[in-house]
Amino acid sequence: MNVHKNARMTVHGRLLLIRRVRDRGWRVETAALAAGVSVRTAYKWLARHRAGGERALHDRSSAPARSPRRLPAEVTAEIERLRRQRLTGPQIARRLGRPVATVGLVLRRLGLGRLAALEPRPPVIRYQRAGPGERLHLDTKKLGRIDGIGHRIRACPRAGKPDPWGNRRDTRRGAGWEILHVAIDDAARLASSEILPDERKASAIAFLDRALIWLARHGVTVERVMTDNGSAYRSHDFRHACADAGLRHLRTRPYTPRTNGKAERFIQTALREWAYARPYASSSERTRAIDPWLHHDNHHRPHAGINALTPAARLNNLLGNDS
Repeated sequence: MNVHKNARMTVHGRLLLIRRVRDRGWRVETAALAAGVSVRTAYKWLARHRAGGERALHDRSSAPARSPRRLPAEVTAEIERLRRQRLTGPQIARRLGRPVATVGLVLRRLGLGRLAALEPRPPVIRYQRAGPGERLHLDTKKLGRIDGIGHRIRACPRAGKPDPWGNRRDTRRGAGWEILHVAIDDAARLASSEILPDERKASAIAFLDRALIWLARHGVTVERVMTDNGSAYRSHDFRHACADAGLRHLRTRPYTPRTNGKAERFIQTALREWAYARPYASSSERTRAIDPWLHHDNHHRPHAGINALTPAARLNNLLGNDS
């Protein structure tokens, strides 16, 4: 229930007033004074309670009982029909001879104010490769370099006030960026990750080579690689690197990050549980913290999406290992 900001009583306060008068024998004037309302208001709630019981103590709707000038239902239906033909609000208004504001109000009330509401949501297609190495997801995430505790952790001081941290936000220059590269197996969710100085093709190729070696040590032979349409992944050198490694390179559709959703989800988890989990004094400290977190994520944290198993345990099951 939305209570008016100046309301003296809620439903519970009104019911308490009624009980004090009817059950405890309080005088109406005394109960009104205790509730902080006028005697007239107290009599009003007493009358409503006698007429309708406890339900009558709720606030009534402010909508009028009659709206003589409300649009007829057939006009509203016609506006909806034309809208579903993808006509704009002004076009509908001109065709029906109605004000643009009226048509816009009807469209918003129908939930058709935006053209996106006319498009049905695409069905969620969940996929998962059967074996490890059948598809490896690659992605990157830009992270700001750290050269001290920043304004995300501490409160930014006011102008002219000394900063106990010694790094006022309005006097600091940008420290630059570093890139988190991630690789995650589609079937087992086993993930490898590194922080590199950039996301250019040389860095992307070098990370891919190291990820393939790391997965091979776990008994995984990669067959396909899926990436987004970043410039490094669209380069000829990256294509040749995939071909030399015997990999089929798949790219997501433009503006469709959900296709590479396993890497996207892993990045969000990494940001929440590692990158922004605690304050770091420097980028090197944050970089050192990623390996312990990654080991915990791969070997100790059960993943709900893969039958509550850790990625390492799921990999062993897929490979048929007893350990």
